Amino acid sequence: MSTETNRTRRESWAEAVKPILEAVESNGDEALLAFTKKFDGVDKIETVDLKTFTPPEAYAELTKALTLAAERIRTFHVRQRRQDDVYEDEMFRLGRRFMPLDSVGVYVPGGTAVYPSSVLMNIIPAKVAGVKRVVMVTPPKQDGIDLSLLIAAKIAGADECYLVGGAQAVAALAFGTETIQPVDKIVGPGNAYVATAKSLVSHIVGIDSVAGPSEVLIIADETASPRWIAADLLAQAEHDVEATALALVSTEELAESIRQELDRQLAELPRRDIAIEAMKRGGVLVKTKAEAIRYANEMAAEHVQLAVADPEDYMQAIRHGGSFFLGHEVAEAFGDYIAGPNHVLPTSGTARFSSGLSVDDFYRRQTFLQMTELDERITRAAIESRNKNNLTATPGRWRSDWRTYETEL
Repeated sequence: MSTETNRTRRESWAEAVKPILEAVESNGDEALLAFTKKFDGVDKIETVDLKTFTPPEAYAELTKALTLAAERIRTFHVRQRRQDDVYEDEMFRLGRRFMPLDSVGVYVPGGTAVYPSSVLMNIIPAKVAGVKRVVMVTPPKQDGIDLSLLIAAKIAGADECYLVGGAQAVAALAFGTETIQPVDKIVGPGNAYVATAKSLVSHIVGIDSVAGPSEVLIIADETASPRWIAADLLAQAEHDVEATALALVSTEELAESIRQELDRQLAELPRRDIAIEAMKRGGVLVKTKAEAIRYANEMAAEHVQLAVADPEDYMQAIRHGGSFFLGHEVAEAFGDYIAGPNHVLPTSGTARFSSGLSVDDFYRRQTFLQMTELDERITRAAIESRNKNNLTATPGRWRSDWRTYETEL
């Protein structure tokens, strides 16, 4: 898609979103309810009390699976907790302290597919960091919310849950309404309108990123299984018609085998139409090792699967990527749902300069300094630096009292 087309689409999304943000900022719950009626067909702003919510027995297996995933995700992220960094020299005690954010809003999509795994991936790092108030918002449905989202929210430790969605939910989190108190940062995926809304409020509230469609880049050699490569491509392609699923393989024979597998597996795929549309922007290409590495660094894909005999060697050469999956057995789905690392990753080439969601995203880093020994050298240097940085400073002379700066008349 051309740059001009992308710009036009972004502008149209912004034109649609701005009035929604302004209305919620000005009119609070009244506007929030009006947009909920308009876009979701629901005539109330519903609050879910997660403390009293109990997963139904029919969801016992799902609850067990989500609990296991949460334990693994929490274990991985606990290792990212920060300790204050403090040191002393002959004049100062200096350091950084890591302060958790006071409050975080987590947007959870509720459209054609629901992802309880995203609930875990966004809430758990915030709670591990020490965020006291984590608010989940998700679009209401006329036939009721998908209970898997509430189960995941309870397991992850969300403090509040509101059934509101779209740009209006982002506005409520950013500006606050009578029902929803504002937060300090908004994280979580959403459609183009949600992403645009997050971008437009990012001057008053923190955001994680403006995420684009999902991506997987698979590099495979003759040791790879065509059946597994095809399955991994389709697992990504079925997410969204704008997803990118691309394999770079070492031989034409392997490429043809994968294409045959794609045709066979597509025939049985429930979200077949979505995957077929997405595969138009991906597919299977034959590349040498050097070409594949160069392509990977230029693409900076969200997910990089290395289905090769020497995945560590490839990973050392690929500088840009959101998350790496090494070897034949580790399907991207393990990373998406249960392994432990966060699946909220940079897309659209932003892995060149940004990283996946982590505990670090929920801290503020603050520096501090305390003088331990008064020294004439430091005070002289401070005054000299001040004079050189302030062109209007009046010439003066140093006096023995370090706090006194006497101007020359």
